Amino acid sequence: MDALYTAVATATHGRDGRAVSSDGRIDLKLAPPAELGGNGEGTNPEQLFAAGYAACFGSALGLVGRQAKVDVSEAAVTAEVGIGKQGEGFGLQVTLRVELPDTVDAETGRKLVETAHQVCPYSNATRGNIDVDLVIE
Repeated sequence: MDALYTAVATATHGRDGRAVSSDGRIDLKLAPPAELGGNGEGTNPEQLFAAGYAACFGSALGLVGRQAKVDVSEAAVTAEVGIGKQGEGFGLQVTLRVELPDTVDAETGRKLVETAHQVCPYSNATRGNIDVDLVIE
């Protein structure tokens, strides 16, 4: 693959540190959530992953919608990223909740969401590694 764009970010001190993008647009305090024993006074990697996946999936949905000549410009994607013990380490699970415009019928919506799941780089990167549930609302 020839990369069309490469994002660069650096994190220091793991979950209790800071994450900064090379262009300075992201500069975030990191902190584990209270549910994992942290103080919750910063963002965490799961939130960042959820935001990136939701935005990327929304773009993929827009692309397949335009190709199918179906207006999904008002769609919203919510990514829920869970973390938990998996064997000796930790694993992730994802639920993507896709809210489609009322003008899109159920069958067409399902096809568009499933096609977007094949197109989205996050979906392609996680396929076979993370359980991803697609929910159309």
